[in-house]
Amino acid sequence: METAFLALGSNLGDRRETICRAQALLGEGGDIEVVQKSRLYETEAVGGPAGQPSFLNAVVELRTTLPPQQLLRRCLAIEALCGRERKLRWGPRTLDLDILFYGADVLDAPSLTIPHPRLHERPFVLIPLAEIAPEWFHPVFKKTVAQLCCRFGNLSGVNNFKEQW
Repeated sequence: METAFLALGSNLGDRRETICRAQALLGEGGDIEVVQKSRLYETEAVGGPAGQPSFLNAVVELRTTLPPQQLLRRCLAIEALCGRERKLRWGPRTLDLDILFYGADVLDAPSLTIPHPRLHERPFVLIPLAEIAPEWFHPVFKKTVAQLCCRFGNLSGVNNFKEQW
């Protein structure tokens, strides 16, 4: 089994319920176990069209037997089950699942890059990730998640929304 981390985000519909449903769906096949999860964070939409609703974001740690490409396919299927429609890049969405890390793997394929290529730029990913895995080591930047998170001194726009989900 391999350790992987996923980011979950939602800014349409019942955001909290969608994220909870996605977590439940992740564990249904028996080949993924959700080990721990961050709190939910509410954040302003970054990029994409102006005027989008705020996101709820979280990160989960998984143990899985699925290789990275199969994990990606599972994530895309769960997004579809939760009503995700890919109409506009970086537009509003019911669910967004991103693979952040898959063990210490570094992968650069047309459909999947691991570690996630922009996670170090995104406090809405790094803050919940640091909550559950501050010592996880980024194999490209050679820094821990906590070290990457430290660059965000001003955390405006990232608010703790709920204690747990």
